[in-house]
Amino acid sequence: MPTTCVTPAEGLANIDSANLAAVMRFVIPFGGLLRGRLAPGETLIVTGATGAYGSAAVLLAIAMGAGRVIAAGRNSAALEAVARAGGVRVVPVSLTGDIQADANSLRAAANGGAQMAFDMVGQARDPNATLAALRSLRRNGRLVLMGSMSSPLPLSYAELMANNWEIIGQFMYPANAYRRLLDLVRARLLDISLIRPHVFPLAALPEAMEAAAKAGSLECVVVKP
Repeated sequence: MPTTCVTPAEGLANIDSANLAAVMRFVIPFGGLLRGRLAPGETLIVTGATGAYGSAAVLLAIAMGAGRVIAAGRNSAALEAVARAGGVRVVPVSLTGDIQADANSLRAAANGGAQMAFDMVGQARDPNATLAALRSLRRNGRLVLMGSMSSPLPLSYAELMANNWEIIGQFMYPANAYRRLLDLVRARLLDISLIRPHVFPLAALPEAMEAAAKAGSLECVVVKP
């Protein structure tokens, strides 16, 4: 392998390789949180928080020092599970699909508004959750887009300008992301064991793929030779 494609994992010998594989779940949202300049003490809203990458974003934001993380989605039971994993700084908010009502709920949970929102909704069929997150931002807030949507995202020119909002599109993560992420693991700021691995032998690949299709957001499937 080219050295530019390999990240040393020194100091992590105490972590089982199956658990260490969960780092791959965190590295993608890490790219978005870095791009959005999440700062310690800030309030972050994560839409799509019950998905695989959305739940990882919630846990990662806590590790990066967010003062409060609003975990937003439509599955109340899954939101509660993410909130329990993240701890007391995570506040779950169930979305209804009504843009203004959801924006009001998010603003209230964020004590008047968030400094940053992180859209991780995958395969969204409408822009409602994204717009609710945008309208829950404080003045000068940032919205990072890393999910996917099949419909247009309607934006108000005047609303963006009047609030000094910043919208950032981000794909994947920078080249040094794995190194920086492993630093959080070494410092025991990020607990990757919160993503539970289910290990299969390579010979059971079909069964592993079936399990992966059914896995919850706080689970991952690992195949070992």
